[in-house]
Amino acid sequence: MKTAEKPSVKLKVFEIALLAGLAVFFLTGSLALRAQDRLADKVVRLHVLANSDSEEDQALKLLVRDQVLERAASLLEQAGDRRQAEMLLRQALPELEEAAAREIAVNGYDYPVTAELVDAAFPTKEYEGFTLPAGEYLALRVVIGQGGGQNWWCVVFPPLCAAASGDVPAAALAAGFTEEEIGLITEEDQGYALRFKAVEWWEALQEKFS
Repeated sequence: MKTAEKPSVKLKVFEIALLAGLAVFFLTGSLALRAQDRLADKVVRLHVLANSDSEEDQALKLLVRDQVLERAASLLEQAGDRRQAEMLLRQALPELEEAAAREIAVNGYDYPVTAELVDAAFPTKEYEGFTLPAGEYLALRVVIGQGGGQNWWCVVFPPLCAAASGDVPAAALAAGFTEEEIGLITEEDQGYALRFKAVEWWEALQEKFS
């Protein structure tokens, strides 16, 4: 006659499974954070904040974005890596700010505008042809007026947002990305979604216990 499995045995099996799951989670999160750190060391993002959420201010934001992207892309043709890109952008901040101010004035507004390089936190973001995980990145931030409206994020170095989706791997490779990193951001690595989500879970957990 078959004896019933004791509740304590069932509990131990559950505890072991839970601990194993947590171990996998922590390992995945740790590996994902390292992947994000490597990507952040090769990327400069663009962050444009509109004055407000009005239709006019949001349209102006996109016009300013186009001007800044065009000028930055021209400057960064000389950059071979993120360090060089950062140096060129820092030197050009007054010029980029002036280009943004001109576009604002041409469109009949008198909003002040600032351009700066800052370390900023970004959520996981999907673009056409690639995805970047959540985390802290160096960003060229352009703030129009009060900066109280919806913002626009992309990547100014390498020029991934200016590239067609099929050209993203070549642009990333030229900026020093490895084949593995290119596979990760372009979704060729089928585990990318779990890894990117693990970054967000890991950071939320750290914040909770800090």
